[in-house]
Amino acid sequence: MSPLNSSAQKVQDALTALGYDLQVTEFSETTRSAQEAADAIGTTVAQIAKSLIFKGKQSNKPILIIASGINRVNEKAVKEIIGEKLGRADADFVRQHTGFAIGGVPPIGHSTEITTLIDEDLLIYEDIWAAAGTPNAVFNLTPQQLVQMTGGKVISIK
Repeated sequence: MSPLNSSAQKVQDALTALGYDLQVTEFSETTRSAQEAADAIGTTVAQIAKSLIFKGKQSNKPILIIASGINRVNEKAVKEIIGEKLGRADADFVRQHTGFAIGGVPPIGHSTEITTLIDEDLLIYEDIWAAAGTPNAVFNLTPQQLVQMTGGKVISIK
């Protein structure tokens, strides 16, 4: 087994530090999009937990929304929950607040504390897959583990 990329290793270390016996897997093909990840893993797009970083329009704080791969974020619905509009986060903002590049942002191991919201649709699955620091690294976990490890609030994002 070859060593993990440094960003993927950072996620593996965060999982271990949190007490989870979960393994980061790197693929030769990209897992950047939910469809690409599902194809590489051999699972459904709905079981891909995609990490989307937004920023609060007023607060300028990062907001992580972990969504089922088949769902789009209804920004108006999220605004009702967090009390402010969502703004788009550019690549520099994402890297500054998470320590990771777009396409590989994991649900944990970020450089700063991030408000986390979890798509309730992920909770219907026995297991899900999340990005692990690079565009071709993922890890398998249960929805309950995702909620526990992130401290995220489960909401309807649709």
